[in-house]
Amino acid sequence: NPPLSGDIDIEIKANGEWIHEGGLIKREKLVRLFSTILRCENDGQHYLITPVEKWRIRVEKAPFLIVDYRIQAVGKNQVVELKTNVGEWLPVDQAHPLEVTVDRKTHEPTPLFLVRAKLQGLISRAVYYHLVDAAEERQSNGLTEVGLWSCGVFFVLG
Repeated sequence: NPPLSGDIDIEIKANGEWIHEGGLIKREKLVRLFSTILRCENDGQHYLITPVEKWRIRVEKAPFLIVDYRIQAVGKNQVVELKTNVGEWLPVDQAHPLEVTVDRKTHEPTPLFLVRAKLQGLISRAVYYHLVDAAEERQSNGLTEVGLWSCGVFFVLG
């Protein structure tokens, strides 16, 4: 855990693009490499951390974008897997939960997926609509919930 080296002019946009000094980082392998050393600390800030350096970066909404999905099996036994913009497939499960927050003013949903330790992926609109289409309703405490089963857990979408 090295001390803070400072701020670096890197921003991760809500659409998953990595921007360095105002220009798009076009090398996919470089973005993938950076994503492996990305951390979110208790202060809510995002850092690129190596064994000897720690650089703070900016993140617009979430450091990852969820760009694809696949569903295997059906019902309570199904497994929903989500793909990040850096090519990683992960199951929706207790270690990688899916949650949807709703903006109080606009009532717009923000679907998020925990990729790893405090690092979330914003679920793209297209993937979110597919997940809603595959969702089912259930009654819980007198309320109707819409959600998905994955790895034996029901994840509420709205």
